Amino acid sequence: MAETASPPTPPLARAEQFVWLTARVLEQRLFEYHFLDGSADAVETALHAYRNDDDGYGHALEPDLRGPVSQPLHTAHALGVLDAIRRCDGRRVEQICRYLTDASTPEGALPALHPSLRGYPAAPWIPIPDDPPSDLLATGPVVGLLHRNEVWHAWLFRATDYCWRAVESLEKTHPYGAQAALAFLAGVPDRARAAAAAVRLGRLVRDQGLVVVEPERAEDVPVAEGYAPGEHHFAYDYAPTPASPARGWFTDAEMDRALDHLASLQEEDGGWPINWRSWAPGTALECRPMATLKALLTLRAYGRDIG
Repeated sequence: MAETASPPTPPLARAEQFVWLTARVLEQRLFEYHFLDGSADAVETALHAYRNDDDGYGHALEPDLRGPVSQPLHTAHALGVLDAIRRCDGRRVEQICRYLTDASTPEGALPALHPSLRGYPAAPWIPIPDDPPSDLLATGPVVGLLHRNEVWHAWLFRATDYCWRAVESLEKTHPYGAQAALAFLAGVPDRARAAAAAVRLGRLVRDQGLVVVEPERAEDVPVAEGYAPGEHHFAYDYAPTPASPARGWFTDAEMDRALDHLASLQEEDGGWPINWRSWAPGTALECRPMATLKALLTLRAYGRDIG
């Protein structure tokens, strides 16, 4: 009698094993929260380990920036975690806004890096200037997230004005810059203005070839200037949920092809890969569980069966 083949293990179950095997406590707790009915309290407790006395976050929360010191990108990451567990309010966010105020440039926006990082390991392609300029990459996601959560703080006024100027004056951008602009547009209160800006941004992204709409031809598409070989961006990178301002940039067929491609990227160990430069063993190990959580959440948001 022929043996009956075992059914394939669902993507979620494979990913769970990968998370328990490799992830930091924070990503383990996030996985529990999103997929195993875990508690928000447990996530917040894990996040607290990265908090500093200046009310910012450090300790390599964003893995490509090492060392203990608070940085805007770490703090933006922390706000994203609090948003994910619906805790982006109250005294904790007031304290974070105090750090954002102290870390801001003279025009009231955030720099990508604060000079305090100097002396600690960081990705070699990240410059650390003495007098860093305002940067949409750091400011846009924070402003959009705070607005979406109806946080009102004095820091937001000038930071919001900066983001509008930066987004509406874009003539040339790059994938992460476009994603930062989208994060701002997703939450800012003026929805009509945001919708118009998103349409314009979508034209820039497509005209400049910053998105691969035919994943099977990715090897034939050049990456954005300064990006690593193979560091392509697909429709789901810009529209991780159907509610994203970028969803209208893509046809249903284009979105389906992108999601098929995303699902196909799950590796034998159950995790998803990273496609940016890996410059130290620990950073790749820490980033893959984050990429895995993002992939699972995107597939689920679009109704894909992950198990």
